[in-house]
Formats: sequence, structure tokens, C-alpha cells
Amino acid sequence: MANALNTITVDGVTYNAAAYEASKTKETSANDELGKEAFLQLLVTQLQNQDPLNPQDNSSYIAELAQFSALEQMTNVADGLKDLNKVVGNIDTSVLVGQLSGMIGMNIDWVETINEADEEGNPISHNEAMTGVVSGVTIVEGVPSIVVEKDGEKYQIDISKVGHVYESTTEVVE
Repeated sequence: MANALNTITVDGVTYNAAAYEASKTKETSANDELGKEAFLQLLVTQLQNQDPLNPQDNSSYIAELAQFSALEQMTNVADGLKDLNKVVGNIDTSVLVGQLSGMIGMNIDWVETINEADEEGNPISHNEAMTGVVSGVTIVEGVPSIVVEKDGEKYQIDISKVGHVYESTTEVVE
């Protein structure tokens, strides 16, 4: 049976104190950052619990409201920078895809890492120099790469592995 020592009343509803504290802990851990809502709740709690015979000076509240305003503006700037970063990333990707498209039909040399296993099943890897013809450009998860054909097989090559790009020197004899 609940008694006054292990219950808490919030907005006219009585809760078991342990269950109420556990639910509040879950809510707080979900939002670890001190955001706008938490700041306002802190300010309201401070106003509710001040000593009526010795109230806080108005200049303190004005300073706290100014801090809140600055926090909100910094949050808005941070959100704007995130959006701007996405736009710049998309522009960079578009420019790079345009440049890579100019490589279609050209020969490239690249280094392919081959992962194998030795006789005992231990993993080993080695690098192998390869040459092929660029046949296309792809974007996978926002990262552009080139498609290269070598001996009828297609490879998707990260552009950081490309060592040399050159035009085909093979002439067609009729």
C-alpha cells in the first residue's frame, strides 16, 4: 500500500516515487544535450522556487534570458551550417561526377587489393596493378566511383585507387 513517503504527486496525479524517478531518468538520458526546452524548464523551476521574501534581482533574469536568446541563435546557426554543408557536399559530388564522366573511354591504371587465404586458412592480402577502360561513373551512398572494364569483367573503382589516366593508343586495323 502506498504511503506519503513513497509517492509523488505531479499535476494532481499521484505516482509511485521509484517508478516516477525511473521514467524521468529515461526521458533525460534520451536528450543529453541542454537544449532550449531544458533551459526554459530550468528558468521556470528557478522562478517557482525562489524565496518570496528575498527574490532574485531582475537583472539576473534579464541576463539569463539573454543567454537563452544567444543559445537559440547559436542553435539556429549550427543547423544552418549543417544544411550548408550538405549543399556544398552535393555541389562537390556533382562537379566530381562531371569530371569523372570525361574519363569515359579512357584507359586507367589502378591498384586492386586482393584478399585471399593461405593453405592454413589465414587471411592474406596483396596489391595488384591493373589496367582497364573506363565505361561509366556511379554514385553509391553519395560517394562517386568509376566503372572500369578489364577482360570483359567490370570493376567499381574508388577514385583514390586510380594511378594513371591516359587515352587508348590502340589503333583499329581494317
